[in-house]
Amino acid sequence: MNCGTYMQQHATAAIQQGKLTEEDIDKALKNLFAIRMRLGHFDGDPRSNSVYGGLGAADICTPEHRSLALEAAMDGIVLLKNDAGILPLDRTAVASAAVIGPNANDGLALIGNYFGPPCESTTPLNGILGYIKNVRFLAGCNSAACDVAATDQAAAVASASDYVFLVMGLSQKQESEGRDRTSLLLPGEQQSLITAVADAAKRPVILVLLTGGPVDVTFAQTNPKIGAILWAGYPGQAGGLAIARVLFGDHNPGGRLPVTWYPEEFTKVPMTDMRMRADPATGYPGRSYRFYQGKTVYKFGYGLSYSSYSRQLVSGGKPAESYTNLLASLRTTTTSEGDESYHIEEIGTDGCEQLKFPAGVEVQNHGPMDGKHSVLMYLRWPNAKGGRPTTQLIGFRSQHLKVGEKANIRFDISPCEHFSRVRKDGKKVIDRGSHYLMVDKDELEIRFEA
Repeated sequence: MNCGTYMQQHATAAIQQGKLTEEDIDKALKNLFAIRMRLGHFDGDPRSNSVYGGLGAADICTPEHRSLALEAAMDGIVLLKNDAGILPLDRTAVASAAVIGPNANDGLALIGNYFGPPCESTTPLNGILGYIKNVRFLAGCNSAACDVAATDQAAAVASASDYVFLVMGLSQKQESEGRDRTSLLLPGEQQSLITAVADAAKRPVILVLLTGGPVDVTFAQTNPKIGAILWAGYPGQAGGLAIARVLFGDHNPGGRLPVTWYPEEFTKVPMTDMRMRADPATGYPGRSYRFYQGKTVYKFGYGLSYSSYSRQLVSGGKPAESYTNLLASLRTTTTSEGDESYHIEEIGTDGCEQLKFPAGVEVQNHGPMDGKHSVLMYLRWPNAKGGRPTTQLIGFRSQHLKVGEKANIRFDISPCEHFSRVRKDGKKVIDRGSHYLMVDKDELEIRFEA
């Protein structure tokens, strides 16, 4: 079934149930049609009408493409735990290793559910074998579902090895289009297998997770016998090599989590309740990093590195008169709580352009490794009342820094885009008063008023 047909069927049902109007559906379908036009779905034969029409087999799997696949896989890996700096490993100091897990030697476990056949596939097992030759491999489970686990055998293999790598997680049989997970825990016997192997190992084990969505791995987060946790997503054809390069220090991880990792208790929140904002009166925790007020396993944007970095806001904002000249002639609206705000519509396109300003962040790599570092800038309001988000990401930049190197990273701030919020009546407004640019715990106050 194509996307348009799918939407139309569900739209008809929604209209019948009184959830949507025909006008809402018409607008959504027009947007879909516009997207398909921009994608060139109606341009005729792509061989004659597209700049890509002449591409063939010789244009696939070039060295540049393979290099890009590896770079993307490495940049996407997120280091979640690294107790006592167990990683990166010195390959010369690893006498033997055990690689255990259903995702360790499965090429399909590397790719998501929209893909063509990969040019080549390097599994995590093959990647590790490129660094260590004395390796014992055991799947440990019959599949990622792990309905059957060889726990005793896995523990025995782990106890006889110098280092242990556990490559676990999910597969397309647990999460893909048309499938919903009912639990955020690792499936089947995975958790008990990981714990047993960690207990049997000579030193803390290294856990590598291949998943698309978040998993509740609190048990591993708090277990001192699990020394490191890496999340690689579904890293693609070069995923195994990328993982190995991170494990052995040929790449300094700098990835950040693109979603909040919720605890298992979040599954008690009905998926039919799609409110974003938290409701403390009923205990509803809200959704997404912007509004969620419950416990987290790992927060949106979290990610460790082998290096220590410092980040400091060093500049931002405009002289007060810049705002006064523009905002003095605009009226404000006042809520029942006494909050005043400016309407984006009244500021206008030209006004919004005049309000833009740069903000600078000084970042430094204190070592011990060169690496690419991601700087995330957020906006914080003075309070989260009236439907305001708690925080909101307004920009991110990546910068490669050598050990000891400093750089000044510029963020282009647009108050009409970044400081605004949507009220319950659908109006987009900017609150009068303080707004706070945030990088980590460093804040810079921007006063927005005439």
